[in-house]
Amino acid sequence: MSKINYESSGVSIETANDVKNQFKDIVSSRTLDHCKPINKVGAFASLVELDLSGYESPVFVLKSEEPGSKQLLAIDNNRIEWIARDLINHLVNDIIVMGATPCAVLDTIICGKFEKETVLKLVDEISKACTENGCILVGGETSEQPGVLPAGRYILQASVLGIVDKAKIIDGNSIKPGDILLSLASNGLHTNGYSLVRKLMEEMPEILNESVDGNSFMDSILQPHTSYAMGVKAVLSQNLCDIHGMAHITGGGIHDNFIRILQTDDLQADIDLSAIKKPPVFNVIKKYANMADDEMLSTFNMGVGLIMVVNKDKVNKIVSTLKESGVESYPIGQISKSTGSKKVTFHNKLV
Repeated sequence: MSKINYESSGVSIETANDVKNQFKDIVSSRTLDHCKPINKVGAFASLVELDLSGYESPVFVLKSEEPGSKQLLAIDNNRIEWIARDLINHLVNDIIVMGATPCAVLDTIICGKFEKETVLKLVDEISKACTENGCILVGGETSEQPGVLPAGRYILQASVLGIVDKAKIIDGNSIKPGDILLSLASNGLHTNGYSLVRKLMEEMPEILNESVDGNSFMDSILQPHTSYAMGVKAVLSQNLCDIHGMAHITGGGIHDNFIRILQTDDLQADIDLSAIKKPPVFNVIKKYANMADDEMLSTFNMGVGLIMVVNKDKVNKIVSTLKESGVESYPIGQISKSTGSKKVTFHNKLV
């Protein structure tokens, strides 16, 4: 009878231990003033010391995220550093819209086979992306699952802990008629709509021959999800009361994401589609998919990565502050009174 062990079933404990041992130099060496790990990689859980001295009534903000089927394309095309930023930038954007400061991140990497170079690069790039967003990677889970995933396939996920003072939570409750909607520009698809794009590539592979602003179609769709953390932080540091609400525009597009922050039925967002600066990659997708604008708007962000609802008297100041942080922003609409239930209305056409 042949011998069956973990190695013959496709799992190498030796390789896993070797890889995880090298995580120590990536994860534990990075700390921040407001957040630092106090134990090393290898413990059963991560201990994190938080500086809460600047908060009167601290509230923890928690979020988990994964980059969807984009990770399949990114890893197949050796864009590991880009997918790491997709994962963390999307994650952090989801909590900064509530006024939170990101602190500690846990990641999960599931693979069909431990490929040492790939796994180490993923963890290193995820850790760097955390640092760029003002938080730190404090630990996580790496799991080899042959039979569940084939070799070369990865599933990524991460969770973040953030903090916000209870009195400074941004949840849309201060949104009022007359407020201006600022679009914080996206650089393309970010992390949504890739199942559709992969279907296009499968049925019409000639789309891969398209050039978008001098870049290949593949590089255009794999551009990392934009982080708005530093821009939002800069605006918040000036005057929190100027921002009445923020919506991260992800799956479901502008309508489905923005309506989540309208807290009362007597408000509506009036959005001028002709004001939106649409990245050219969306024109290519629309042409090949033969999609109507309303379908594009419900699938993609169409150039609007985040919407910030601001005091109408502070628009120029906020746009200038965001620009200094490297974030392009511009007005695309305003809040008005609704005659019925809360709603998001579109006017004019995308150009």
